[in-house]
Amino acid sequence: MHQLRQDTGTVRPVRRNFYDPSSAPGKGIVWEWENDSSSWTPYDMDICISIQNAYEKQHPWLDLSSLGFCYVISFSSMAQTNRQTQRRRRLRRRMDLAYPLTAGAIPKSQSWPLGAGGGQPCSCQQCLLVTSTRAASNAILASQRRKLHGAAPAAPRPGGAFGVPPTGKGEPGRAPARSHSAPGAQLPGLNNLNRPGTQRAAVLGARAAVPPGVPALPVKNLNGTGPLHPALAGMTGILMCAAGLPVCLTRAPKPVLHPPPVTKSDIKPVPGVNGICRKTKKKHLKKSKNPEDVVRRYIQKVKNPPDEDCTICMERLGACSGYEGVLGRRGAKPELVGKLGKCGHVYHLLCLVAMYNNGNRDGSLQCPTCKAIYGEKTGTQPPGKMEFHLIPHSLPGYGDSKTIRIVYDIPAGIQGPEHPNPGKKFTARGFPRHCYLPDTEKGRKVLKLLIVAWERRLVFTVGTSSTTGESDTVVWNEIHHKTEFGSNLTGHGYPDPNYLDNVLAELLAQGVSEANLKD
Repeated sequence: MHQLRQDTGTVRPVRRNFYDPSSAPGKGIVWEWENDSSSWTPYDMDICISIQNAYEKQHPWLDLSSLGFCYVISFSSMAQTNRQTQRRRRLRRRMDLAYPLTAGAIPKSQSWPLGAGGGQPCSCQQCLLVTSTRAASNAILASQRRKLHGAAPAAPRPGGAFGVPPTGKGEPGRAPARSHSAPGAQLPGLNNLNRPGTQRAAVLGARAAVPPGVPALPVKNLNGTGPLHPALAGMTGILMCAAGLPVCLTRAPKPVLHPPPVTKSDIKPVPGVNGICRKTKKKHLKKSKNPEDVVRRYIQKVKNPPDEDCTICMERLGACSGYEGVLGRRGAKPELVGKLGKCGHVYHLLCLVAMYNNGNRDGSLQCPTCKAIYGEKTGTQPPGKMEFHLIPHSLPGYGDSKTIRIVYDIPAGIQGPEHPNPGKKFTARGFPRHCYLPDTEKGRKVLKLLIVAWERRLVFTVGTSSTTGESDTVVWNEIHHKTEFGSNLTGHGYPDPNYLDNVLAELLAQGVSEANLKD
């Protein structure tokens, strides 16, 4: 139960896991949401299980915020709604997949036969790879036996390509008796690749055992680029199963994340956009603004409040605020009620002050019900640099246009008072990050608005990654970007005819609109 990476000799443990038969995958159920290209994307399996549990209990809706996502799922309308942007997407429940979930026929695994088999081996390229890799793996074990016994290895048993340990008294299927040995001792007939000092010698022996017939292929290894045989370098690794028989894992096709190489002379400024770079620094909070003064700027007093709950403290609007005695430096009465000017939603004054104090305290206010923004909203994005320019390549779906490339670069640092854990270090994985827009009128408008969002520190934030689960790291902040260049295998590329309109809506939800663009 180990995986061997053949180009480096790295060995890692492997384990097998099953979902409960009563869970969504155990029943062959998968939940999917409709993406921007009108195709369906499955939820992560843990989320599928949570959705299915709520569905079976006949809950009317499910809030995914406890799982780290700002979405609410409605089972009556079969849709998910983004709590911040109010954007709705359809979802569906599939029951036509068997466990384990597969699309179409179950693919055949590429593995070694248990028996010798009859007839001559096939001479196709795939069979040559399998045969040569099997020979390389045999050489790994043979080199260990030579080190242990100082003699040539015994002839292979007819039971398989690898010398399987004897099963005791010649009885088939019986497990060998356990033997106790000194720590670090080589065990005859067993895989000792995870023992110190054997990996490098085993890999060198494997490379020497590769037969001629398949050309060498330059690949990247730990020591640089060198000619390695495809049987060693073209496959991800080998699973050393309990029976001693390896199973080959081939690489999935890689998405085209970056365009062909671009020289400095190919890079041009974006027409109609000033400059090629924007830097942001950490902005200190303005302590001079009193929270009550900020809130009073955006509300109108309500003498006769409606007979309903304040959605912040959940007390009746006719009663005192739930934050009575906690806030109100200037003696604001806890029963004071105000109506927000744009949207008309009504809250206790002290509740809005408490909400403002719990946010970024930048002089802006956001309605907790409809997300309408009052003032200029800013975020908690760490300091960094944003570059943008034209490259002479076209995106799928925009064959007549060049491409705008945006490069974000944020270094790791220390969290400030506006971040989840002030004073603690944060990481910045995957930077610099490259993003792409078509060089069209709408694409240039999106770029200008992204520059505004960047300067307001709204593009990134510090939080928990939804893909890796890592906390205290730089993550995207609800403004989606296209990071895949020449394909759309991951859903983060082109063609996507709705992307520009969708990102404009997401920018608007952050308070960034065409009204913010300077002539």
